[in-house]
Amino acid sequence: MHRSTLASPALSSARRWRLAAPACAAALACAALAAPAQAADNYPSRPITLIVPFTPGGSTDIIARVISKQLGAALGQSIIVEYKPGAGGVIGTQYAKNQPADGYTIIMGAIGTFGANATLYKNLPYDPVKDFTPISLVAAVPNVLAVNPAKLDVHTVDELIKAAKAKPNGYDYASGGNGSAANLAMEYFKVSAGIQLQHVPYKGTAPALTDLIAGVTSVVLTGFPPLYPHIKAGRLRAIAVASEHRLPDLPDVPTISETKGLENFTADQWYGLLTIAGTPQPIVDRLNKEVVAALKDPETLAMFRKEGLVPMPNTPAQFGQFIKDQIALWRPVVQKAGIIIE
Repeated sequence: MHRSTLASPALSSARRWRLAAPACAAALACAALAAPAQAADNYPSRPITLIVPFTPGGSTDIIARVISKQLGAALGQSIIVEYKPGAGGVIGTQYAKNQPADGYTIIMGAIGTFGANATLYKNLPYDPVKDFTPISLVAAVPNVLAVNPAKLDVHTVDELIKAAKAKPNGYDYASGGNGSAANLAMEYFKVSAGIQLQHVPYKGTAPALTDLIAGVTSVVLTGFPPLYPHIKAGRLRAIAVASEHRLPDLPDVPTISETKGLENFTADQWYGLLTIAGTPQPIVDRLNKEVVAALKDPETLAMFRKEGLVPMPNTPAQFGQFIKDQIALWRPVVQKAGIIIE
């Protein structure tokens, strides 16, 4: 019986697959490598969402509105500012962490969410280092110590300390929430001054200032921009600045460090932009380039000066190291103040 030398269709297909498999694998690998580059080339092709994990009206909001306008113009796409407040910025930051790593979600990080929260929260639902990719620092914000003059009639840091020591926990201070920049700054001040003040947390700076002005609380140590209109109108009294130097808009208000015993005290806020870990590096580099350019733009500088903000552009690597340094800096302050949050 004659036996055909031709292979069966099944054997022929299998042989062709074995021969073709390496080529297919190579093609798939090339496609995978090309995808991020293609995404970066087309980026951005739709609006970008900027998460602000605090309520409107505070320093985070002011900075977000300024930078989103300039960054959107440079990228040729709208920057949609989305507010997700709560739990000292944890809710919004956790939300951002769970978004796709495609460069279309960025978040405004701050001293609490990407600094002290690593120690503040026993079970923080995100890792400030591993879950995000830094883009750039954006701004530093001077903190100002202010009181409701009808509720707490003091004019200097010394008078505030004296009043607090005469009546331990008899006065309360407002903040934008547990772990917020205002909470951290005041706890640092309390530890440094050796006083006791009751903390009244709010869901953002705006409601905290509303109650302070109404006399529900007595004192605050928070960012200068949202405070300034109320100081200027006489609704609040600025008694000291937490920066290294006095502010041009408050030349007669001393720094806290001018007070005897508090010579080394400084507690400015900071804000920076991050995106989701795993975002293609070309997209991160593009965002950094445009943020840095925006922070050098005369229009941005004018708006920042008007709001009392100091531009702080840097590289993703520098911002990443800065975050690690901030976590280390605030750890002993949080532990000494005993404000660990379950």
